[in-house]
Amino acid sequence: MRYELYYWPEIQGRGEFVRLALEDAGADYVDVARLPKRGMPAMMRLLESRSAKHPPFAPPFLKAGELVIAQTANILLFLGPRLGLVPKDEASRLWAHQLQLTIADWVVEAHDTHHPISGGLYYEEQRPEAKRRAADFTAERLPKFLDYFEQLLKRNPKGTDYLVGKAVSYVDLSMFQMIAGLRYAFPRAMARLEPTHPRSVALHDRVSVRPRLAAYLSSERRLPFNQQGIFRHYPELDG
Repeated sequence: MRYELYYWPEIQGRGEFVRLALEDAGADYVDVARLPKRGMPAMMRLLESRSAKHPPFAPPFLKAGELVIAQTANILLFLGPRLGLVPKDEASRLWAHQLQLTIADWVVEAHDTHHPISGGLYYEEQRPEAKRRAADFTAERLPKFLDYFEQLLKRNPKGTDYLVGKAVSYVDLSMFQMIAGLRYAFPRAMARLEPTHPRSVALHDRVSVRPRLAAYLSSERRLPFNQQGIFRHYPELDG
């Protein structure tokens, strides 16, 4: 099957978590909104369609045959077994989905450090609030999330280096993206926290050298982090 991924063409954002899974699995897919001229109109037609049976609220969404699936964690729940990125048993699939939903919460909190009042306002219009929110994030919330995933890795049986089962899953790919994004947004905070979270850092490193993913990360298809995405670097927020 050829998958169609729909997401904003200028940023990694939430779509990147889906893209990493597709790239790592060597899936046949097209990044629709990045197609010249016709990509964005095609995405907007689906978003604004009044005849769609299950219309998405916002990107990312995935078209797989007749199915249109939205929400990052939901897309990965669908793709995981089809791409071999989750164990086959139901308990493992649900556990992976639970972890991905936890990562989704983490993503929201990272985003809200620079937009704590409204996504419709510029960062400069909420700078004092952002500074206060980011201080709490780097001091309290960021360590709490890192601690949680570090402890999951620590309690794994010997020889198990991944979060769900003995092989890489889409949750591991998402954890790689979180660490990469947080390093960009909060380099000082991450430099302080990484020595106490060695298993999470090692997981990031293992994922980054997987052959298909390494090829993607070094290609033009991998958009750089920037000041329009979820992870943004404002030095004054990096406590």
